[in-house]
Amino acid sequence: MEEERFKKTNYRQKSPTKRFLSILGLFMFAFYFILGLTIIFWKNFPIEIDPTYKTLFGILIIVYSFMRFARLWQNNFRH
Repeated sequence: MEEERFKKTNYRQKSPTKRFLSILGLFMFAFYFILGLTIIFWKNFPIEIDPTYKTLFGILIIVYSFMRFARLWQNNFRH
């Protein structure tokens, strides 16, 4: 019984490489999410673009960030 518990806790521990890639994935999710919000709400955006397209581009980047997060969750945080 003690061995089973050890196997379960040992199974859940990640290698340093996997842990680094998980943290990097979370950072990239946050980066794309913040980038999308920045593009949507930045009043004096340096590139001259129609506000509708600017909002759509920001939403597209936010959706992409959630797709990255979903893939990260499936690969790293599910049992």
